[in-house]
Amino acid sequence: MLRVAVVGSGPSGCYTAQSLVQQDSEVRVDVLDRLPCPYGLVRYGVAPDHEKIKSLQNNLRAVLEHDRVRFLGGVLVGPGGVPVARLRELYHAVVYCVGAATDRRLGIPGEDLPGSWSATRFVAWYSAHPDAEDDGFLRDARSAVVIGVGNVAVDVTRMLARGPAELSPTDVPQAALATLAASRVSEIHMVGRRGPSQARFTTKELRELGALPDTDVVVDPAELALDPGYTDPSGLPAPQRRNVEVLRAWAGAPPTGAPRRIRPRFFLRPVELLAERGHVGAVRFERTAPDGSGGVTGTGRYEDIEARLVLRSVGYRGVPLEGLPFDAATGTVPNLSGRVLREGVVTPGEYVAGWIKRGPTGVIGTNRPCAKETATSLLADVPALVSKTVPGDPLAALRARGADPVEWAGWQSIERAEAELGASLGRGVVKLPDWQSLLDAARS
Repeated sequence: MLRVAVVGSGPSGCYTAQSLVQQDSEVRVDVLDRLPCPYGLVRYGVAPDHEKIKSLQNNLRAVLEHDRVRFLGGVLVGPGGVPVARLRELYHAVVYCVGAATDRRLGIPGEDLPGSWSATRFVAWYSAHPDAEDDGFLRDARSAVVIGVGNVAVDVTRMLARGPAELSPTDVPQAALATLAASRVSEIHMVGRRGPSQARFTTKELRELGALPDTDVVVDPAELALDPGYTDPSGLPAPQRRNVEVLRAWAGAPPTGAPRRIRPRFFLRPVELLAERGHVGAVRFERTAPDGSGGVTGTGRYEDIEARLVLRSVGYRGVPLEGLPFDAATGTVPNLSGRVLREGVVTPGEYVAGWIKRGPTGVIGTNRPCAKETATSLLADVPALVSKTVPGDPLAALRARGADPVEWAGWQSIERAEAELGASLGRGVVKLPDWQSLLDAARS
């Protein structure tokens, strides 16, 4: 019998486990996660109002309920937890599906001023990640700047513009709901350094901004026209052409005077966050222009946009895991078809899948073929892997290292507690937002 540990219970981890048990009728998989809850970014990254995408949890649930797959939450791998070397002793193979755990920085003056945050941190707060805290994101803010024009930037922009009536039916934690409901943010700038034809958001996400109640989307036709792809979209790929068509429609529509305004901006590169009484007060941007080869160049002209809240959404980045090699340039673990490489040589029994394997690219579904490739590599190595003797059941050894795993029944207890909390508040399911309440629910 082949025993495999998959570290990470997000889409890449679940798809890896699924591929392993589908391709080999003898393999048994333990899916380990640092958090007591499964599903990774589907639970803690997908916006609360995107219920269709969040329903993907049902597919991941089916994987974790397979009779040869076991969920073990609350198990930290690495410093302060189970060392990577010990994990390798307990299983024939280990697959790391730990994602890209940090965000990219802007690298400009003032980036660390109070009021300036990563979008990742803001998302974690309204998604009830147990490591998140209410950092006073919205305190005294009437104008916000979101730096980035990808889907995460659109998500946080939309969440800033949502009213309590729209958020109450979601699983947003109660404290975050109250804070968002009391928000006085009425002006939200979503800013990209390149043009509309090069933005990374999908058309579906973009259109949602125009469907928000009590909100105008205001775009500047002259700014859009700086992009040759906007002026003549005929040569653009279909997704970019559809984005341009949506923006063109907004450019031709007069504002209605709604209480909130979203302003998509383009060809502006952040160069500095400006302080006002020890807090961010504005963002200074340099106007850019197309350089003719897909990039932009600075023009030496600047514009300041007032903001008491700045959220940067310029990408994710993997972080090193103690005991594994790491390529700092790409933010990934060096690998060959999912097999971990140490100094260019395959390391038997160690594998990666997901963003830590290929970088933060693609959508949730992209993880499926990525995981299948890694699982296929692992199963091709079975003759060598099974020559190693491992414990019959690693659970006792994990507990001996101080781990106290939350098994599937514990996760089901958390689900019940969240449903009961929601019912008591006159809402649907409401997430438990902190470690203590999650662990208390799991042990109940």
